Amino acid sequence: MNAKTLNRNSMIEGSLWNKILGFAFPLALTGILQQMFSAADLAVVGNFTEDLGAACMAAVGANTPIMSFIINGFLGISLGTNVVIANAVGRKDDETIEKAVHTSLIVAVICGIITALIGQLIAEPLLRSQNISAESVDMAIMYFRIYVGGLPVILIYNFEAAIFRGIGNTKLPFIALVISGIINIGLNIFFVLVLHMNVDGVAIATVISNLISSVILIICLKTSKTAARFDRKKLKVDKPVLKRIMKIGVPASIQSCVFSSANIIIQSAINGLGTIVAAASSAAFNLEIFSYYVLNSFGQACTTFTGQNYGAWKLDRCKKSLRLCLLEGIIIEGIMVATLLICGRNMLSIFTQDPALIEIGYVRVLFITTAHLFSLFYDVMSGYMRGFGISLSPALVTMCCICGIRIFWIYVIFEKFHTFTSIMAVYPVSLGVNALAILILLLIKRPARKLNSKLNDN
Repeated sequence: MNAKTLNRNSMIEGSLWNKILGFAFPLALTGILQQMFSAADLAVVGNFTEDLGAACMAAVGANTPIMSFIINGFLGISLGTNVVIANAVGRKDDETIEKAVHTSLIVAVICGIITALIGQLIAEPLLRSQNISAESVDMAIMYFRIYVGGLPVILIYNFEAAIFRGIGNTKLPFIALVISGIINIGLNIFFVLVLHMNVDGVAIATVISNLISSVILIICLKTSKTAARFDRKKLKVDKPVLKRIMKIGVPASIQSCVFSSANIIIQSAINGLGTIVAAASSAAFNLEIFSYYVLNSFGQACTTFTGQNYGAWKLDRCKKSLRLCLLEGIIIEGIMVATLLICGRNMLSIFTQDPALIEIGYVRVLFITTAHLFSLFYDVMSGYMRGFGISLSPALVTMCCICGIRIFWIYVIFEKFHTFTSIMAVYPVSLGVNALAILILLLIKRPARKLNSKLNDN
């Protein structure tokens, strides 16, 4: 076997259930740890900036949906990298893997630089349009400028992680994140407690930690013995591979951006309810996102397992991957949701000791984590279709169901019932409708059955 050849038997042969768990767990832990380190940012400014605590938390929280809009947009494109590489692994196509690696890294660098420059220009008008309270708005703008300035290294890490997911390795991105995350916490404490900085300190710490994780992964790619090896001399954009990445990634990116746009509108409505509500919502987000990363890990597992087995033309294993990702995801996600509901108030006290703020935050945890069970279904089913290269139709369905409902809700329902609870109710409604719509789409598409029929006809 070629020394550069990947271990292709990991996903296309043998038992699936344990391999899906082995893939999903490090991926979920990566997301959870990433959020824990972000939560550490919030906990540090919430507890160690004296009277500015709530204002700092609100400033960081106001940036969350905006940064999600930017980063998730590019994560959508990185899904294209994931699928193209996974398909190539199944086909034993080392040349395509090599081209996809170098093309993706160039895309990450160029997109990161351009977006960072644009971000500096729009920072102030963008943040001032978000109904952020007077005591938080200037800090929110400062946090945004620093964070968006670090986008090149943030995107490089995320595209590197997508490369590793495509070849079936979720452990190395996890290890890189552990190392950089520990450094991030240390820098948070140093900048805020020693240098007496506030949101600027935690933003700088975040950028530095992302730089470290991206360097670790590029070293791993450079020393890799697989076809995914990075070689600076081979850095160039391969147009056919880029076209395939974009065909899958752009619809997913547009979906993420529209999805995040709806959440920005929701965040603006939350900001309008005052600093305490905005701070509580920000703290709760740092808990509920743990649940999201668990369900998302099974969606990404379904994409990669389906992608590799589709590349190897093992369509029965594609269908089995879907069933197992749903089953295992329901069990693990159920445990996570139960844990957050039972321990939510105690976990919120990490960020603040204000009882009113904790109770408001728990309302968000209650509504959104239970709604994540709907998210699991549509994430896994969408991931299954993307593994076959079907990206546009799931994106369109999600945009119509989730984004359409949320925008309508804020401008119609929230205007009549002007409370935090009325905002939170949109999550189970929109996610439930979307899960049903994606199921109907999957029953219409049936990619494995249609490909089998085409094969039998030939």
